[in-house]
Formats: sequence, structure tokens, C-alpha cells
Amino acid sequence: MAVREALVVRKRLVEIDDPWKLEVYENTGGYLAAREVVSTADPEGALELVKASGLRGRGGAGFPTGMKWSFVPKDVFPKYLVINHDEGEPGTFKDREMFELDPHQLLEGMIIAGFAVGAAKAFIYCRGEFALGSRRMDQAIRAAYEKGYLGRGIFGSSFDFDVVLHRGAGAYICGEESALLDSLEGHRGQPRLKPPFPAVKGLYGQPTVVNNTETLSTLPHIFNHGVDWFRQWGTEKSPGVKVFSVSGHVNKPGNYEVPLGTNLGDVLELAGGMLDGNEFKAVIPGGISAPLLTTTDIAMDFETLQGAGTMLGSGAIVFMDHTTCMVRNALIAAEFYEHESCGKCTPCREGTWWQVKVLERIEHGEGRQQDLDLLLDMCNRMDGRCFCPLGDTAAWAVRSNLQLFREDFQAHIEAGRCTYETDHTLVGARTGDVGLGDAGVTPQPSEGIGTDSETAS
Repeated sequence: MAVREALVVRKRLVEIDDPWKLEVYENTGGYLAAREVVSTADPEGALELVKASGLRGRGGAGFPTGMKWSFVPKDVFPKYLVINHDEGEPGTFKDREMFELDPHQLLEGMIIAGFAVGAAKAFIYCRGEFALGSRRMDQAIRAAYEKGYLGRGIFGSSFDFDVVLHRGAGAYICGEESALLDSLEGHRGQPRLKPPFPAVKGLYGQPTVVNNTETLSTLPHIFNHGVDWFRQWGTEKSPGVKVFSVSGHVNKPGNYEVPLGTNLGDVLELAGGMLDGNEFKAVIPGGISAPLLTTTDIAMDFETLQGAGTMLGSGAIVFMDHTTCMVRNALIAAEFYEHESCGKCTPCREGTWWQVKVLERIEHGEGRQQDLDLLLDMCNRMDGRCFCPLGDTAAWAVRSNLQLFREDFQAHIEAGRCTYETDHTLVGARTGDVGLGDAGVTPQPSEGIGTDSETAS
């Protein structure tokens, strides 16, 4: 039997033309859940329903949404709701699709969330590059205000709810919620020391709930159909459906919505199988922050992947076939993290830069035998010692490639070149002079690091 999607948050944008228009959204049941919640429910009841649904954050951490809301103090005002629509994880493009094609779905989810936690004002932090999505959301917000779905006394109730769309400047670090809040306040986007957590002291020092786009886009469906309906999919601890962004060496890259717990092999089947029937080599299961897997026979849910030493993360699945050079794969990840490090803490600022230096040396044929253990030592000194998860995940990405595919690294060193007969050196990883870095400090030439002969003497 062919694998099929379980369409929930993607149903409208897949089946209906022009789903971003307000009239289309209304004609397909839009804003009914928000109207019902605001007009007849109480905030505590709405929060308890979300708790009962078991909905977990769809942005990466997978923290239970209702529990996160419950941390917000009830007697402190004002409170804020902030939507993390930064989506900077490489390989992830699910939130962008929802934002562009179904913006009112997110707005309705925001109304429900704002009502449940007592927040009268919400901010959408949108990645700066998402131009089309920003225009569509701006239009959606204006249309919702005109219909009385946003503003003072929405749906004829006593609940006021305002929404502000804010475009960031494309910094990956601003996907971390406290760095996002600093950026939203007009400061340089850098992570804050925790505790206090945003639920207690967030935007402008007030209680703040930060949620992902997909998370809140799920809420209207839960309130329309109920907890049992939502829990018909997924597992006990990971209920519901999840949108996975599938890319890499597959025949049909794209977004696919399936129940949590679906076998990774079934997701690969939805994506048309490996490109040109090539042999599967490895897969990134949750964005490049997630350590690699070498099997497709695994359930895609939070607990199973964590037990396998990786994570569901943002749901970005990148398949790689036998033509993939894992040294280059590690180098591309390291270059990304080096470029996106905010520089606040030493282990991340220096560690990512040196990861790139050593990986460039190996990729360009100047690697030394001791470089392999040196890389692992770098990763160990970064992991768990950085101010925020960026440095930790940089360590995971490089370590995973080296531990699972050490033979690729070894072959580069022994052959004095990349051993893959492809044109991969023409795209992605930097070419040209060896040892050029982007860490914001003066790079040292590769000769300055020392050669095998110099080390031996």
C-alpha cells in the first residue's frame, strides 16, 4: 500500500487555490475556532485543552506547548506572545510554505494562544529573506483588522489582541528564542543567560511565550476537532502530525506531512526514493544540527530519535547517496556555524573557526593523521561548554560525520586529495586558497599551523 500524507496544517494550501486570501480561509472554516474560544471559553480551559492534546513544539526542541504556557505568571501584565518565524536551520522550509500560502491559519492560532496566556499583543519575528511571506502576512494582518478579528474587542468580546510583523536581518542565532527577543528589542542578536526564562522575563522584561509557526498553525485544528481527533496520529508522547522538509538526493524534494512515529523509509518513499536509484549512504534527520543516521529503518518521533543519539529537530530531512563526500559535508556544516556564530562565547567563536581550518586542510589534501583526533578533541571541548546550543550543535555535526565515516577522512589524508570523483568542489565548500576563514579574526595561513615533518621534529 502506498504511503500517504496526513494533511492537517498543509491541507488547505495543498487542496485549495489562493489559500492565503481571507475569503478563502473563511469559506473553509477559518476563524471559527478562534471565535468560539474567545467568545465562550475561559483562558484556563483553553490552556488545559492544549495540555491534554500533547502538542509539542515544532520548532526544534519539542517542548510540550501547554506546559510552556503554564509557566507564564497569571498576575503579571503586560504579557507578550512572540512567533519564531526565523527558520534559519539549513534544509528547513516548512514554516516558509505555511507563511506564504496560509497566513491566516497562523493568525488564528496566535489569537487562541494569546487568549490562553493572557497576552494582548503579539509579535511575528520573520526572517528577513522571506519577502513573499512577509507581504502575504502583512496583507493578512490588515484584512484581519478590517474584519474585527484583530484589534480591540475581537469577535465582539472584551479581549483585545494586536499583532506586529517584524522582519529580522537573517541571523541564524536569532532562531534561539532569547537572541530573537534581544533582536526584537533593537539590540544585537545574542543569547541571554538563563534563568530567568522568557516565560517569566522575556520581551521588554515581561512574561513572554515564544512559539514556532507550525506549532501555532496546528491549534485551530485541535480546537475545531478535539483532543481525541488530534491524538489519533502519532505516539503517546509524540502525538499528532509533523511537517518534514525533505531534500538532498531524492527524486521529489518538498514538504510532507505525516504522523509522528512514521518510519523514515516511508518518508523517503513519499519523496520518490533515492535520486536515480542511487545507493543510500546517510541522512540528516532534523536539520544539520542533528547527528547523522546511516539507516532509514527508524521511527520519526522525538523519543526514538533521541534514543538513537540524534534528534527530530526542525524536521529537515536531508538524504545523501554514495556520491557524497563526508569531509565536504562536515566542512559545509562547520562553515555555516562559523559564519553564524554570534561570537559571545569563546568555545563557539574559536571552536567553529578552528573546525573550518582543520577541515579545509583535510579536504584540500593537506590533512595530517593527527587531525582526526584533533577534530574530535575540539568537538569535546565545545560540546556543553557554549553559551547557547549553536556551539554544541556545531560540535555534534562535525563529530557525527567523523565518527560514522572516518574512512572518508582517512582516505583524504592518505591520498592527499578528495577521493570522490565528482564536481562537488565546484559548489558549496569554499575553493581557492586553503585556510581562509570567516570567523571575524585574522586568519593564519595553512603553513602556520605546522606540517607533519615540523611536528615530528
